[in-house]
Amino acid sequence: MNGLMQHQPLLISTLLTHAERHHGSQEIVSRRVEGDLHRYTFRDLAQRARRMAGALAAMGIEPGQRVATLAWNGYRHLELYYAASGSGAVLHTLNPRLHADQVTWLADHAEDQVLFFDLTFLPLIEAVASRVKTIKAFVAMTDRAHMPVSPSLPGLLCYEDLIDANEPDFVWPRFDENAASSLCYTSGTTGHPKGALYSHRSTMLHTFAAAMPDALNCSARDVILPVVPMFHVNAWGLPYVACMVGAKLVLPGPWLDGKSLYDLFESERVTMSAGVPTVWQGLLAHVESNRLRFSTMRRTVIGGSACPREMLQTFQERYDVHVLHAWGMTETSPVGTVCALKPTQMALEGDARLAVQAKQGRAVFGVDIKVVGDDGRELPRDGASAGELMVRGPWVIAEYFHHDGGDPLVRDAEGTGWFPTGDIATIDADGFMQITDRSKDVIKSGGEWIGSIDLENIAMDHPDVHMAACIAARHPKWDERPLLVVVKKPGAQLTRTELLGFYEGRIARWWTPDDVVFVDEIPLGATGKMQKNKLRDLFRDHRLPTA
Repeated sequence: MNGLMQHQPLLISTLLTHAERHHGSQEIVSRRVEGDLHRYTFRDLAQRARRMAGALAAMGIEPGQRVATLAWNGYRHLELYYAASGSGAVLHTLNPRLHADQVTWLADHAEDQVLFFDLTFLPLIEAVASRVKTIKAFVAMTDRAHMPVSPSLPGLLCYEDLIDANEPDFVWPRFDENAASSLCYTSGTTGHPKGALYSHRSTMLHTFAAAMPDALNCSARDVILPVVPMFHVNAWGLPYVACMVGAKLVLPGPWLDGKSLYDLFESERVTMSAGVPTVWQGLLAHVESNRLRFSTMRRTVIGGSACPREMLQTFQERYDVHVLHAWGMTETSPVGTVCALKPTQMALEGDARLAVQAKQGRAVFGVDIKVVGDDGRELPRDGASAGELMVRGPWVIAEYFHHDGGDPLVRDAEGTGWFPTGDIATIDADGFMQITDRSKDVIKSGGEWIGSIDLENIAMDHPDVHMAACIAARHPKWDERPLLVVVKKPGAQLTRTELLGFYEGRIARWWTPDDVVFVDEIPLGATGKMQKNKLRDLFRDHRLPTA
C-alpha cells in the first residue's frame, strides 16, 4: 500500500520559487568583475533567471544539454545555476585555473553547447574558442558598455542583451527529479578528469542535509559569504542552501585577498563563510597585522584540505569564530562529514576539544561511512583502526559521466555498493572520522587537486630525463606542493631551472612543481611500478624553496 501524499518532484527550480515567494526582499550582494558592488534581491534573481532560461531556449538548448560557465562567484553566475538546471539543461562549471588544453578537453568531453564567461577569462576563451568541437556560442557575462572587442570571437554574445531580449514569464518545467542537473569534474584521479553528474534529486537532498543544524547550520538569520568558488563542487552547495533558508548571500567575485574579504565581511555583516585553509591564511594575516576584529563573523566552514590546528585556535580563541571542519569530495556533492560537536565534546576544554575539532567530523544524515582493511572487512570504530574510507548515500556518485573508468563502486557481502574514497581514515565510537593519509598519488594544493601523472609525463618528454616521479611535499601555505624526483639519463647535464622551465606553456602555471630532486634511482615494485610511498618517506622532511 502506498502513502496518500501529494507528489512534488525534487527540482532545483523549486528552491528559487520558494525564495522568491517567501524571502523575496532578501539581498544578494556581489563584487562585480567590472569593479563595483552590485545589489539586488531574491525576487530579482528569480525574474532574471527566468529571462535567462528563456534565452537558453531561444538559443536551442535542449533538456540534458550542457551549459558551461567560466566565472567567479557573482550574481550572474548564480542566475545561470538556476536558469540552466531549472530549464532542464545541465550546468557545467569549468575551473578557470586550468590550462587551455585541459579546458578544451573538458568542454569537448562534456559536449558543452554554450559557454558563459566572466571578462577576466577572455584570454582563456580566446585560446580555446577555435579548438572546442561542440560549443556553438560564447557569452560574455557583462553589459553592452563593457563588451570586449575580440577578433577571435566574432559572434560573441552579451549576457545583458540576452536578459533584455526575454520576458520573465518563463514557466519552470516539471520533469523527473532524477534528471541530470549539473556536472562537475574531479582531477582527484589518475589520468583524465572524470565527471560527476548530479541529479535534481541528489542536489535537493544534499541541500536539505547541508543546511541542518549539525551540518552547516544555516538559516534566514545568516549572511553567507562563500569564498569557495562556485566552479568548485557548486560552492559546497551554499548557493542552493541560501535559497532554501532565505539567507542573505554575499558573493566576493575575484577579490579573495585578505583585505577585500575582511572589508566585505564587515560592510555586509557576514555571519558565516566557507573556504579552504589557504584563503583563511591570507585573511588572518590581514586581520592580525592590522589589529582588527570581526564584528559579526561567528563561524566558518573549512574543508578542501586539513585545517591546521594553529588556524583552529586562532579563529576560535583570538577572534571568537567557531570552526566547522568538514570533509567531502566532488563524488559526494560534496558534503560528507562535518565536525559538529555533541554535548560530550562540547564539555571538553583546551587540547582535548581541539583534538576532536581537528577531525573531519560526523557523517550528516543521508551519508553512511565506514573504514575497511585490506580484506575489505569493516574495521572497528575505535578511533585507532585505520583503513580505506568508504561512503554511500543518495548524493554519492554511482558511476562517472560517460561511464569513464567502469563501475567505481565496491560491493559488500550484501551486494551494497560503496564508493572507495582513496582516503585512509579512522572512525571513533562517537562517529567522528579523521583522515590520516591518502592512498591516491594526486597532490592537493590549496584545496585544488594536481595530477602527479600529468607532471611525470611532461618530465618524461624531456630528452635528458630517464625516469620521473612526482610526490606531494609539505608546504606552509598551500598544504602540499609538487616535488619532482628525477633520474637523469647517463651523461646528461640537466638542471633544476631547465627542467622547471620545460613546463612553461604546457600546464597551468600553478601546477608547475616547486622543486626538483635528482637521484640515482627510483624504487620499483615487483611489477615495475614506482613505489611512491618509499619516496614520500625519503623526502618527508624536504624543504621546498620559498621564493
